[in-house]
Amino acid sequence: MTEHVVAGLEARLARAEEVGREAGTLALDYFNRRETLIIETKRDPQDVVSIADRDVENLIRKRFHETYPNDGILGEEYGLETGTSGFTWVIDPIDGTSPFVNGMPNWCVSIALLHDGVPVIGVISAPCHNELYAAALGMGATLNGKTLMLDVARNIRNAVTGIGANNYVTPAFVGKMVEHLLEAGGNFIRNGSGALMLAYVAAGRLVGYYEPYMHAWDCMAGYCLVKEAGGWYHPFPTEGARLTKGSVVLAAAPGAIDDLRRIAGL
Repeated sequence: MTEHVVAGLEARLARAEEVGREAGTLALDYFNRRETLIIETKRDPQDVVSIADRDVENLIRKRFHETYPNDGILGEEYGLETGTSGFTWVIDPIDGTSPFVNGMPNWCVSIALLHDGVPVIGVISAPCHNELYAAALGMGATLNGKTLMLDVARNIRNAVTGIGANNYVTPAFVGKMVEHLLEAGGNFIRNGSGALMLAYVAAGRLVGYYEPYMHAWDCMAGYCLVKEAGGWYHPFPTEGARLTKGSVVLAAAPGAIDDLRRIAGL
């Protein structure tokens, strides 16, 4: 990555934080009046969407179009718009729509920026918790402005691992991954938002996060956060059409990498 690109990341990060806060405020307003929302389903009855998802994504797209008109944008609700700058914003307007519509606080707004397929900015806004996670390549990761740095002494046996699952994978596979984690001496939680659990890995609240099938808009911001906090992530395929397809997602603190790679078969 050129020095010019790196120098420009500071301004892009500041803009992403502003957009993340604004989008989080809009999403929280919808959350506080969620009884009025019409809930639709996508692939199955557990995969839901509402006008809140669409309006928040439209807001984010509008803001980045205004500031960076040559950038590409990939969003969960409206797909991929290609750009000419070499940068692509990857956004999930509300990750954790099921918790959102059911009145639980485990949801977030996820904004990432890719350059040459690498996540170089990650911003996750969790409005119910009044938390803003932010990171940029080579600039570290923060939570509400406080630097995040992972503890190398934490592993799957003395900390908690996050896991995710959906109907892209079989119940038997999910059962096996839980079994393998427990057999290795670990324990797990699942809160309904993979992006938020990746942010928790960066914050040291979880020692790792594993989901066998996840989309780029769910994981790219969290991947940047984890890396900049001193952790590791399994590469996500971003070449061409692969960017819009799902893949395995795994991120870990240093002391959990080997165990979680073994459990995930990676």
